[in-house]
Amino acid sequence: MEKVQKALVFTWEGTDRRGARVRGETRSNSMALVKAQLRQQGITPQKVKKKAQSLLGGKRKKKITAGDIAIFSRQMATMMSSGVPLVQSFEIIGRGHENPAMAELILAIKADVESGNPLAKALGRHPLHFDDLYCNLVNAGESAGILDTLLDKIATYKEKTEALKSKIKKAMFYPIAVIVVAFIVTTILMLFVIPQFQEMFSGFGADLPAMTLMVIAMSKFFQSYWWAIFGGIGAGIFAFVQSKRRSRAFRDFLDRLSLKVPVFGDILNKAALARFARTLATMFTAGVPLVEAMGTVAGASGNVVYEEAILRIRDDISTGSPLNQSMQQTGLFPNMVVQMVAIGEEAGSVDSMLAKVADFYEQEVDDAVDGLSSLLEPIIMAFLGVVIGGLVVAMYLPIFKMGQVV
Repeated sequence: MEKVQKALVFTWEGTDRRGARVRGETRSNSMALVKAQLRQQGITPQKVKKKAQSLLGGKRKKKITAGDIAIFSRQMATMMSSGVPLVQSFEIIGRGHENPAMAELILAIKADVESGNPLAKALGRHPLHFDDLYCNLVNAGESAGILDTLLDKIATYKEKTEALKSKIKKAMFYPIAVIVVAFIVTTILMLFVIPQFQEMFSGFGADLPAMTLMVIAMSKFFQSYWWAIFGGIGAGIFAFVQSKRRSRAFRDFLDRLSLKVPVFGDILNKAALARFARTLATMFTAGVPLVEAMGTVAGASGNVVYEEAILRIRDDISTGSPLNQSMQQTGLFPNMVVQMVAIGEEAGSVDSMLAKVADFYEQEVDDAVDGLSSLLEPIIMAFLGVVIGGLVVAMYLPIFKMGQVV
C-alpha cells in the first residue's frame, strides 16, 4: 500500500485583492501547495510557516473502515450535488473528520487532484480503500460530466452493501458469542468449582451418582491437560486464520461449504444475489459496458461460487448470448431474477429491474436475520441450560442423595 503523506497545519499571513492584511491556517501536505492555494484565492502570501501540530491534534489514529468510506462517499455526493467545488469538498470533509487517518487520506487525495490528476486516478492510488468498482464508476462520472450523480449512486451502493454486511455479521455473532461464553463458564466450573465439590465428596462415605463421577473425571482431565486444550484451540484458530488468508483453495472450500449450511446458507445465498444485483445495477447506471462490468461484479460477489458463475456469464454474453439466458444456464439464479432481467432487457431498463431485485433480496436477508435471531434464542437458552445446568445438577446430586439417607 502506498504510504499516505501526513497532512500538516500551516499558519500564514498575506494581503487580499484589496490590499487588506489577512491571516489564517490551512491544512496541506507542503508549504508550496499552501502558497499555490492562497494565490488561487486571490491572496498574496507574505509569511507561511508550519505550525507545531499535525492534523492528528493529539488524537490516536484509528483504522480506516469500509464504513468510513461509505460515509465519505455520501458526504462527497451531498457536497457535489449542492454545487460545492470538488477540491473545496475535500477540504471541508477532511477538516471535520473525526478519524485522523481518514482525514489524512482525504487530504492526500485532495492534493493529488489539485496537482492536475483526475479524481479516479487519485482514488486509484489507494486500492486498499477504493476498489476497481469505485474507481471505474468515478471515471465514468468524470468522462460523462455527471460526477455528482455517480457519486450519489456510489454512496447508495456503499450504504446498501455495508448494511447487508452488518446483517450477516449480526446473524453470525449471536451464536458464536454464546458458545464462547458457555466455554468460559464451563472452564471456570471445571477448574475452580468442581474441585471444591470433589474435596467435599471425598469423605462422603457412599457411592457417588454416575453423572457426578463423569463430571469429576472430566474436571480431572481438564485440570491435568488444560494447557493442551487451550493450546489446541489456539493452534486451531491460528491455523484456520492463516489457511484462510494464504490458501485460495481453502477459501473456495469455505465459500462452497457456507452456502450449504442449513439456515445460514440460505441467508448467504440471498446476500450474494443482492450484491450481484446491486453492483450490476450501479454499473449499468454509470454506462459501463456489460462485459466489462461483469468482471467487476464477479469480484464484488463475495463468494467463489457466484464469482465463477458470473465469469461464465461474462464469457457467454461476449459471444452474443442474452444476459437472462446466460444467467439461467448457470442454474444458480432463481427464476424470478432471470425473468426480471429478461423484462428489463426487452424494455431497456435492466438497471431499474436489477435495483428492484437488490431491494427485494436485501429485505429478504433482513427478515431472515430477524427470524433467525428469534429462532436461536430458545435454542441457545436450552443449550446453556443443558451444558451449565447439567454440570451444576451433577454436583448437587450427591447432596440430594445424602439428604434422602438422613
